[in-house]
Amino acid sequence: MCPNCRAFVTTSDKVCPYCDAQLGPRAVDRRAPGEILGGLIPQARFTTILILLINTGLYLAEYLNPQSGLDYWGKSVPASMMDGQWWRLITAGFLHGNLLHILMNSWVLFDLGAEVEQIYGTSRLIVFYFVSTVTGFWACSHMSSYSAVGSSAGIFGLIGAMLVFGLTDKTSLGTAVKAYYMRWVIYGAVISFLPGIAIWAHVGGFAAGFAAGFLASTPRARLLWKETLLRALAGVSIAVTALAFGMLYLAITRSGG
Repeated sequence: MCPNCRAFVTTSDKVCPYCDAQLGPRAVDRRAPGEILGGLIPQARFTTILILLINTGLYLAEYLNPQSGLDYWGKSVPASMMDGQWWRLITAGFLHGNLLHILMNSWVLFDLGAEVEQIYGTSRLIVFYFVSTVTGFWACSHMSSYSAVGSSAGIFGLIGAMLVFGLTDKTSLGTAVKAYYMRWVIYGAVISFLPGIAIWAHVGGFAAGFAAGFLASTPRARLLWKETLLRALAGVSIAVTALAFGMLYLAITRSGG
């Protein structure tokens, strides 16, 4: 697909026959799949699997040591109880309440993350996930009176971003993506009303992902300035996430947890 006009081209085309844009190697070729850990982790899912590994590691740490303080200091709480503990808006997105919770979220994220990365690229995936997690738990903390954890805020943000692609891309691929993710939105809306589900985290995450998808758009040759900006934003997202976990660690150690 031409990165400038989004028209379908052949792998042998060096110049887009529709808009005359210069074409380089395909994204899948540039990523050199199979080089990560000897091919143990598929390149298309590398970022997604890293998130899943972090989620799983934190769940096991909490399960093996319920008194660790991870849940107490890492979960999202109502805004009136936040008391400047901003890191909760990030760390809550990597924690889970029980085995079914993490299995369901991991099952969805495993495929969804790879699809977002293939369509939008790694930098956008990281930014979408980060912004949606923060916005989702911010909405949850301000619009509800209960605490919450889970990666579903970020997941709903990725769904929102994919829906944007389906709505804005006028190719057959865009049409297929739109039909597929409209069903996901319906399923997600139904699930959000089940007891014990943090509906506002879903709503906030989806809204943030939808808006971020419009602002970032897919890579375009005529908008190359966005790529540098998005790589920088992805780096900031990772750094702030690391800082949030550092703050969580300090809170736990100071409390004696």
